[in-house]
Amino acid sequence: MTGTHRVGGRVVAFGDNINTDVIIPGRYLISIDPAELAEHAFEPYGPETQRRLRAGDVVVAGRNFGCGSAREQAATCLIGAGIKAVVAASFSRVFFRNAINTGLVAVECPAAVAAVKEDGAGDRLFVDYDAGEVEVNGETFAFAPYPQGLRDILEDGGLIPHLMRQNANGGAK
Repeated sequence: MTGTHRVGGRVVAFGDNINTDVIIPGRYLISIDPAELAEHAFEPYGPETQRRLRAGDVVVAGRNFGCGSAREQAATCLIGAGIKAVVAASFSRVFFRNAINTGLVAVECPAAVAAVKEDGAGDRLFVDYDAGEVEVNGETFAFAPYPQGLRDILEDGGLIPHLMRQNANGGAK
């Protein structure tokens, strides 16, 4: 994988049904600052999980990641924690769109998730969202590449910067 749309690194692994209340508890939703939110990401799982999250680059999870409340902060707190991508067997639709809109790469690839060790320790994962490939420890798995519109949003750093750029260019890409 040598694409220009490649992000990734060290894996932090989670299981199925990771709820937005766990990703960022509701009592912290008074903030929209990614760095401030990151301090509380995965707080219900304890300080060891929070330490692993901050040391990681990619969250890998099972089915239904981001289920629960439709809070944008669930994606922005991961960005604030230094996470570059989330790869899951499946996502809550709202979490997936919030991730893209905030500039966080989110990819459904069950085969890549299955290739990650249960705790993810020592695993390295890279996503090329242009090519539609996830590489786990040197093994490559395919997923449906993003449509151009989603790639444009990610390349601009999220929906708001994308719309601002379009507006500055008179509506052109």
